[in-house]
Amino acid sequence: MRGSGPTGRSVLGGMVRGHWRKLLVGAVLGAGHQAGEALVPVLIGVIIDRAVDGGDGASLVRWLCVLAAVYLGLSFSFRWGAKAREDAALDAGHELRLRLVGRVLHPGGGAERGHLPGALTSIATEDTRRVGSVANALVLGVSVLAGLLVGAVMLLRISLTLGLLVLVGTPLLLWLGHLLSKPLERHSAAEQERAAHASGVAADLVAGLRVLKGIGAVPAAVARYRRGSRAALAATLRSTRAEAWQTGLTTALTGVFIAVVALIGGRLGVQGEISLGELVSAVGLALFLLGPLAGLAWINAELAQGRASAARVAAVLAAPPAIPGGAPPAGPPPTGHVLRLRGVAGEGLRHLDLETTPGEVLGVALTDPGHATELLRWLGREADPPSGAAELDGVPLTRLDPAALRATVLVAAHDADLFGGTVEANVAAGAPDGADLAPALAAAGADEMVRSLPRGLATPVGERGRSLSGGQRQRLALARALAADPPVLVLHDPTTAIDAVTEARIAAGLRALRGGRPDRTTLLITTSPALLAVSDRVVLIDEGRTVDAAPHHVLVERHPAYREAVLS
Repeated sequence: MRGSGPTGRSVLGGMVRGHWRKLLVGAVLGAGHQAGEALVPVLIGVIIDRAVDGGDGASLVRWLCVLAAVYLGLSFSFRWGAKAREDAALDAGHELRLRLVGRVLHPGGGAERGHLPGALTSIATEDTRRVGSVANALVLGVSVLAGLLVGAVMLLRISLTLGLLVLVGTPLLLWLGHLLSKPLERHSAAEQERAAHASGVAADLVAGLRVLKGIGAVPAAVARYRRGSRAALAATLRSTRAEAWQTGLTTALTGVFIAVVALIGGRLGVQGEISLGELVSAVGLALFLLGPLAGLAWINAELAQGRASAARVAAVLAAPPAIPGGAPPAGPPPTGHVLRLRGVAGEGLRHLDLETTPGEVLGVALTDPGHATELLRWLGREADPPSGAAELDGVPLTRLDPAALRATVLVAAHDADLFGGTVEANVAAGAPDGADLAPALAAAGADEMVRSLPRGLATPVGERGRSLSGGQRQRLALARALAADPPVLVLHDPTTAIDAVTEARIAAGLRALRGGRPDRTTLLITTSPALLAVSDRVVLIDEGRTVDAAPHHVLVERHPAYREAVLS
C-alpha cells in the first residue's frame, strides 16, 4: 500500500499544479524584472555611445526617459511578482499542512506509527514550510534564467564571443550546482529527522513531567533529551556545513566565471572590437550576472531541502491505515442498541463474550487492567481483534467505517485530555449545538465544582486542563462524554481520582441520566464497587475469559476473584 501512496516528487508536483496561476504570474513578472535589470547596463552603454560621446543633449534626454521607464517597469514587476510567489508559497505550505493534519486525524489512524507526537508536529510545520518554499524557489529560478537569457542575448549582440561564453558557461554552472546540492539534500533530511525526534522527546517529557517528578526519574529524562538534542545539533551542524560548502563553492565558481567574462570583454574593448559604450554594457552585464548566478546557488539549496522535506511529508501521507475502512452496510444504519462480542481473543484475552441490551447499564470488571486497555481499543476500533466477532446491532464492526462507528460508540478513557479554553467549551466540545449542559455536569458531579471556580463555566482550564486538579479534570472529561449523549457510551474508570462520596453521587447520576433509556446503552469498564452496584448486570472477565454475568451483589457472593478485584 505504501508504494501506491504519494511520493516526494508527487507532493511537489501537486503543489505546483495546485498553484500554477500564481506561479505563472510570479514567473512572468519575475522574468520581466530580471529582463529589465539586464537591460539597464545595455541602455547605459547606448546612452554613452549615442548621447554622451556625441554630445547630443536631446538624445540624452530621450534615452534617460527610456531608462526611467525600464526602472519603473522592473520595480512594478518585482513588487507584484514577489507578492504572487510568496502567496503561492504560503498557500501551498498551508494546504499541505491541512492535508497532513487531516491524514493524522483520519479515523483509520496509522499516520502516527513510528513517530512521536512532537515529530509529527515538526513535519506539519517545518517540513510543510520548506515544501511551500519550493514554489518560491521555482519562480525565482524562472526569473533568474530569464535574466541570464536576456543578458546572454545582449552579450551576443555586443560580441559573439561573450554571448557564447555565457550560453555555454551558465548550464555548466547549473549542473555543478545540482551536483553540489546532493550532499545538502541528504544532510537536510537527517537534520529534519533528528530535530523532529528531539521535539517528540521534549513533548513526551513535558506531558509526563508530574509523573517523572513523582518517581524521581527527572535526571534520566533530562539525559534522554540531552542525547536527542545533541544528535539533532550534530545533524544540524552537518547540514549547515554542507550548505556552507555548497554555497561557497558555487559562489567561487560564479566569481571565476564573471571574472572570465569581464576579462575577455576588456580585451575586446582594448583591441577595438567593441565600443566604449559596449564595453561598459559588457562589464555591467557581467556584474549583473552575479545576482542571477548567486540566486541559482540559493535556489539549488532550497530545492534540495524541499525535496528532503517532501519525502518526509509523503511518508506520513502514504502511511497505511491501522484499520481498514468499512463500507456502509445494506439496510438501515445501526442504532447502537446492541453491542455484542463473541469469542473475541487476542493480546491476553482468550475468550471474551458480552452482549448489551437496549437501555442497559452494563458493568465490565476485568481482573487484569491491561486487558481493559485492549478491550477499549477494540470497542473504539482503534484495532480489530485477531479472532472472534464484534458486532453493533448485528453488523460486524469491520464492515463499519471507523468514523461512522465512533459517531455511535463513544469510548471515553479515564485519562482523557482537556483542551485549552474554558470549562464550558470543553464540556460542550462533543455536545449537539445548543444542548443543555446542566444534566451532564450534575451527573458527573461537576456542577458544584463549576460553581466554586472563579468564573464558573467561563473559567479557563489552561493547556490540557493543568490549572485544575486531577479529580476536577476527570469530572469535566466525564461531563463532556455525557453531554455528547451517544447511543453507546463506554466509560473506562471515570472516577479513579475522585473521593468516595463524590463517586457515589456520580454513580447515581450516571444511572439516572443513562439508565432505562431504550435508545441509550452504557458500558462501565471499571472495578469501582459504587459504579458496578448501579449497573443492571456486571460481566466478570478473569484470566482473559468471560466467567460470569450477574448483578454486582450476586458476583460478590459467587466469585472470590471478583471480590478481590472490586472490594480489596
